Order: sequence, then C-alpha cells, then structure tokens
Amino acid sequence: MSVVAEVESEHGGYQAPRRLQRLPSWLAGQVAKKAEQLVGEALAHDGVRRPHFAVLTSLAEQGAASQAALGRRLWIDRSDLHAILAELERAGLVARVRDPADRRRNIVTITPVGMDALSRLDERVESAQRALLAPLSGSERRELLRLLERLAGAGEG
Repeated sequence: MSVVAEVESEHGGYQAPRRLQRLPSWLAGQVAKKAEQLVGEALAHDGVRRPHFAVLTSLAEQGAASQAALGRRLWIDRSDLHAILAELERAGLVARVRDPADRRRNIVTITPVGMDALSRLDERVESAQRALLAPLSGSERRELLRLLERLAGAGEG
C-alpha cells in the first residue's frame, strides 16, 4: 500500500484531489505525516516523545549545553524545554547542574542511563525508518536520502 493510500485509509477513506496528489510538496507532507506516526509509535514504547529523543540526541552528539543554548539548538520554546528536561531528569536520563561560571545558568548533560536509553531509542527509530522505506529497494533508499539531503540543503555552508 502506498503512503498516500495508508494516510487516506487512516482518515476515513479521504481521497485527496488528483491535482494535490501530483504535487511534490503535498506528497512530501504525506510522507512526513507517516514518518511522524511511525517514529512516534516507536518512541512511545519507551514512554518517550520526539522532543525527548531530540534532546537526548543533541546532548549525546553535540555535548552538554545551557538550557538556553539547547533550546536554540533544537528550536524548542523555553517553557516547553523546561518541561521536557524535568521529565528526562525525573527518569534519570539527563542531569542539570548550576554552571560554576554563571550561577544563573543550568548546564544540561546526558547521564550514562540516558546514553543507554538513547541506544535503545536509536534502534526503535531505525526500525521505524526501515518500515517507512520498506517499499523501496536499497538503491532507491540511498537515492531518496541523497535527494532529500539535497532538497533540505544539507551540507550547505
């Protein structure tokens, strides 16, 4: 079943107009919705949402950061980030400590427990990616990724 057909079946048989179905922007949006659903479901198995995963990934890959810098990195609103960090901290996945150079700031780090959780989450997200791309051959997957990176402007300096 195509991504379009799956999305339509999820919406009570909604049939988008053919003109929309031919638009690359509309098709990309449908694929994005399907990807969001698959990744969301995969992360939900561990009680995690996409913003939690983004925070853990950023801390693991880009290092510790002040809450403000982390919010800017991920384009997460300050109040939303505060709630996300509180949830992650309660689960022992991140730690917030006062910045010794500026006592008004918290520095956020990923904990060893957070690194273990991120490893499990990476596997779940990778499984969701495989499900999303299942209709494509290996070479088609590589080509799609190359084209998406090009469209998204990846690697532009």
